[in-house]
Amino acid sequence: MRVSAVLAAGLLVLTAAAASAQQVQLTISNGRVSLFARDATLRQILTEWSRVGQTKIVNLERIPGGPLTLQLVDQPEPLAREGGVPGHAPFHLSANRQQLIGVTRATVEVRPLVREIRTAATIANDPALYQAITEYREAVRTRAAIGGSTVREAHDGARAMVTAALLKLRRQGIDERQLAVLERSDPTTLILPGAQAWVYVQVYEDEAPLVTPGSHLTIEVPSLPGRTFEASVFGVDPTVNPTTRTVRVRALVATPDRELRPDAYATATIRVPLGDRLAVPREAVLDSGTRRLVFVIDGDGTFTPHEVQLGRAAQGYFEVLDGVKAGDQVATSANFLIDSESRFRSAIAAFGPTDEPAHLH
Repeated sequence: MRVSAVLAAGLLVLTAAAASAQQVQLTISNGRVSLFARDATLRQILTEWSRVGQTKIVNLERIPGGPLTLQLVDQPEPLAREGGVPGHAPFHLSANRQQLIGVTRATVEVRPLVREIRTAATIANDPALYQAITEYREAVRTRAAIGGSTVREAHDGARAMVTAALLKLRRQGIDERQLAVLERSDPTTLILPGAQAWVYVQVYEDEAPLVTPGSHLTIEVPSLPGRTFEASVFGVDPTVNPTTRTVRVRALVATPDRELRPDAYATATIRVPLGDRLAVPREAVLDSGTRRLVFVIDGDGTFTPHEVQLGRAAQGYFEVLDGVKAGDQVATSANFLIDSESRFRSAIAAFGPTDEPAHLH
């Protein structure tokens, strides 16, 4: 009876701990494995491997002064076959073994997702923007005042002043829509909040595309425990802060009690509906750094690794762009054990069976 290559490599791994400073020689021949070692826990290690592995120990004995010898027989479960993910292979687990290691599963399905962005904010104290708005207003008034002049240089100078003031506002992240609102409001709220206060929210650059004017946000201020302020996003800066890699988001908050102070710290929560998306639970995804995997479970208990392309994360789920389809069953627990087994089967499939002695030092 042939010893499976799965057990052969498994014994090489498991007996490494038992070997410590002494040499262990493992010989596979005609269905029998001889291990030269004198570790008291070796029997327990091998028995555990038999329980969770693909090979069953049917005879285990120690000859006085000789090696530990055991007779092995393959279990009736299918061996690994090559999968579509490099370094991984599909494998089969019976229902009993799935229960033993705590496998749970979930269905890949289309569901409505809402991304919640929680980030730092401050109550605005922005003298630079206040000055830029003041300069723009003055430039516009100057241009209007010389509208009837016949001196060309005066018109050119007035236009240049307005253009320069607009450019300064653009660098502050103010577009034409925002400027139209600011022109009608009191700019002193930028430096001294009153019945309204400007709130500046810092959003990481990868999340900034999700935030648009009109997005709803909630403001909490540590100095006012229990109070929340509701607002809508007024504008999103077009530039990224090179130091913090964040994008500034502005919101105008109503504060009838005038309790917000300039430069006070706050926390903002922005809820962004993503719509209906194909989604997989976060627990199902294994991220190796170079690829992201899920294990699809077929009806017969076969675990197949699938590399997936993921989109946004929201509400404990990942949006799935490619790799699985609606209705697939994916493993959501014991994934470390499942991944280890898949890697092991792939290595064994590449190694192949052998009857040559193996030595572990």
